[in-house]
Amino acid sequence: MDAKKNLRKSIKAKLSELSLPQYEDQSFVVAQQLFQNDEWIEASTVAITVSLAPEVDTFQIIRKGWETGKRMVVPKCMPKSRELDFRELKRFSELESVYFGLFEPIVSETNSVRPDEIDLVVVPGLAFSKNGYRLGFGGGYYDRFLANYQGKTVSLAFKDQIVSEIPFESHDIPVGKIITSEGVIVIGD
Repeated sequence: MDAKKNLRKSIKAKLSELSLPQYEDQSFVVAQQLFQNDEWIEASTVAITVSLAPEVDTFQIIRKGWETGKRMVVPKCMPKSRELDFRELKRFSELESVYFGLFEPIVSETNSVRPDEIDLVVVPGLAFSKNGYRLGFGGGYYDRFLANYQGKTVSLAFKDQIVSEIPFESHDIPVGKIITSEGVIVIGD
């Protein structure tokens, strides 16, 4: 467990050194890479988190989804069951700030979307290995969700978030692709 803790710490420290212009530059490049990927192009419903710096900026990705007619769904965390409830977001004003400054959909203003309606899940993480394993933020929400999810998965990462290896357990599920500012890492090819 300590290995994960130390890795989380070192990645956070590295990311905190990114200046705002660098952060925006790299986020933009990552988003452009995503938009050229078949997974994105073919998806009509995309699940994505509302980013909190220093994660890759997803506001621009949500906007692009709306512009291109995609249904964009964002997660509401259910702390009791540690499950995710993905809800359709039609505008940013349907978000509210919850714990840790995270933005989540306002339940009374959004509709829940079933996992089998989601074509692509953009899986968040703090660090990623080239074999598709990720170091999450520690809640285990996505591991639970992905255990029963059949669709496509990608993760977005800055180059500092790619590490040689991540301690993983048998229940951890690798993502299909990692989209970085340096290019796309395809898992299992």
